[in-house]
Amino acid sequence: MRNDSCTSLVGLRGSGSSMALYQTLALLEDAADLLMVHRDFSSSLELCKRGCETIAAEYQNGEDCRCEDVKASLCIVGMQALAEMNRWREVLSWLLQYYKLPEKLPLKIFEMCILLYSKVEEPHVMLEVGSGWLRDEGNQSLAGYGMVAELYLSQVLLPLGQFAEAESLAKDCCGFSKEQRATALRAVRERQQQWEEPGAQEKSLKPTKEEQRGAGKELQAGNVPKSLVNSLKLLRRVLGSAMSCLHSIPFKRVVLAALIVYLVLLRLDAAAPPSHPFIYMLVQLFRQMWFAVFPVRATPPVTI
Repeated sequence: MRNDSCTSLVGLRGSGSSMALYQTLALLEDAADLLMVHRDFSSSLELCKRGCETIAAEYQNGEDCRCEDVKASLCIVGMQALAEMNRWREVLSWLLQYYKLPEKLPLKIFEMCILLYSKVEEPHVMLEVGSGWLRDEGNQSLAGYGMVAELYLSQVLLPLGQFAEAESLAKDCCGFSKEQRATALRAVRERQQQWEEPGAQEKSLKPTKEEQRGAGKELQAGNVPKSLVNSLKLLRRVLGSAMSCLHSIPFKRVVLAALIVYLVLLRLDAAAPPSHPFIYMLVQLFRQMWFAVFPVRATPPVTI
C-alpha cells in the first residue's frame, strides 16, 4: 500500500507545494505505516480522517490536482483500515463525507468498493451507486472505465439478477470492445438461464434412484466383489444362529463334557472296562449337543 500510494507523491516535497500539502503527505505515510507495519487500524483511520479534513479545508475548490491524489490515497488506506476492523458497512458513507456524490469517487476507489461489497456478499449496496457512476460522462472518459464496467456487471448486476440492466450495459458500454461486448452478452444470457431454471444444474448433478442404490452398495462393499459380500452375509447369519443355539445349552453340560474329554483322552485307557461308562456318557452328551445345535426338522406328513 505504501509503495502504491506514496511513492508517486514523494516528489511533492520538492515541487513548491504548500505546507498543508506537506503535512497531509506526512499523515498519509504515517497512516500507511500504522496499517501495514504496526497493524494499528484505529490510529491509521484517525490519521486518514485528519488528512482528508486538512485537504477539504485548504483546497475547497480542488485547484491543485496533487491534493486529489493524496486524498484518494488517504481514502484507500482508510477503507482498508475499516475493513480490517470489520466495519466495512461504514466504508461507503465514510467516503461520501469527502466526495459528497458517488459519481465523484475516483475509479480506483470505486473499483475497491465493488470488490469489498461483493466479497462480503452484499452487492446491492453498490447497485444504485454503480449505476450513477457509470452514467457519468466524466467517468466514461477514464482509461479504466471498461474494466470497471465489466467488474460492476459480473459482481453486482448478475448476482442480483438485474439481467435487463446487465444486457443494456453489455450492449451500450462505450468502454467495451466488440469481443468484450460479445463475451459480456454471453455471460448475461448464461447466468439468466441458470437463474430462471435453478433446478436444472442440480437435476443434472443429482443421481437417479438406481444410481443411489448402486452407490449405497458400493459404499458398503467398497471394492469387494459382490459374490464375496453375499457369502460373508450368509456366513454371518449362520454364525449368529449357531451362537444363539450354543448360548441355549446349559453351561454345566459344557463344563462336564470338557471334563469327560480330558479324563478319557488323558487319564483313561479306552480299552479298559472301567472306562466304558465314561465313554458312553460322552457319546450321549455329544448327541444332545449335536441335536441342540442342529435340530432335526420334522417332515410334514404326506396327505393324499
